[in-house]
Amino acid sequence: MSKSTANYRPETRLVHSGTLRSQYGETSEALFLTQGYVYDSAEQCEARFKGEDPGFIYSRYSNPTIAMFERRMIELEGAEAARSAATGMAAVTTAILAPLKAGDHLVASRALFGSCLYVVQDLLPRYGIETTLVDGANLDEWQRAVRPNTKTFFLESPTNPTLDVLDIPAIAEIAHKAGARLVVDNVFATPIWQSPLALGADVVVYSATKHIDGQGRCLGGIILSSEAFIAEHIHNFMRQTGPSISPFNAWVLLKGLETLGVRVRAQTETAARVADVLASHPKISRLVFPGRADHPQAALVKKQMRGGSTLVGFEVKGGKPAAFRVLNALKLSKISNNLGDAKSLVTHPATTTHQRLKPEDRAALGISEGFIRFSAGLEHADDLIEDLTAALEKA
Repeated sequence: MSKSTANYRPETRLVHSGTLRSQYGETSEALFLTQGYVYDSAEQCEARFKGEDPGFIYSRYSNPTIAMFERRMIELEGAEAARSAATGMAAVTTAILAPLKAGDHLVASRALFGSCLYVVQDLLPRYGIETTLVDGANLDEWQRAVRPNTKTFFLESPTNPTLDVLDIPAIAEIAHKAGARLVVDNVFATPIWQSPLALGADVVVYSATKHIDGQGRCLGGIILSSEAFIAEHIHNFMRQTGPSISPFNAWVLLKGLETLGVRVRAQTETAARVADVLASHPKISRLVFPGRADHPQAALVKKQMRGGSTLVGFEVKGGKPAAFRVLNALKLSKISNNLGDAKSLVTHPATTTHQRLKPEDRAALGISEGFIRFSAGLEHADDLIEDLTAALEKA
């Protein structure tokens, strides 16, 4: 952490951390739209490529704007190092794949985003990496899944889309006893409400496309961990394979970070109000919100999270036809597969993010045909509640 922001609170770091000013002294972070850099001499160029001279070489793996985004995230997350990526899935795939080789074994929670399940179930086995899926909330299953060649544990918490909360410290302890690392996708909690590294995780990944941008403008991802992990496993992999974020997207994400704390707190407050109203609605058979006392892991939420969530999951009675009638009747909340946006968004996971799963696998995860995921935006809570309750009359 830089000396200039080390003693400040997260909100201050979100505005000031990592800023590199050019000779012009700009107030806003500079956008360096360049693919390459020039050197004062051939000797300096040689030293730069050898790593003996600090500086930038090529924007596929080093750029001043990207470096500012990474530094700000490092200081917010409490990590030693980070590498940003073109998308959240580029970050997830790199964090999982780069350290592994044929013959290694990965254990993952069964409750994962559909693309993450593809990486674990379909992609890794193609390269000789064994995988096992477990009930993430069952610590005994994590323990029983360990093999002599287990190298990585991977989980989301809260999970997508049913918002289960997994015991990160306990799972990290199992992983470390087995000589494995724990990778946590923290996108649903955001760095505002949860700090996986402080809870024992070794690697944290984000889809910066979600809350970090927060306004539906661009794609991005980031991997945060120790200097050793980034240097040994991530830096050269990204340098050579090129899942790079653009400097423009990094600049957009930098500006998004300035308001992350304000937005997430407001959206969480709205989500809590929506959840309280929907919990007693006669057209809803199940509601899940990590900030409520009736959440299945309410005690764990209080233990490892500083706040609830910007998301609410609810099951409409009547299955898919009823859920679709509700979705189509909404006027404010827009149908989309994104989340964490300034606009409230809804999605039907069974036919979108998790449609490739078999019906029995979706049922095991609690993703019914009537389940809807709501992502609170920055609209007035009363307007959203009126919109949702009116739409539910169509169910």
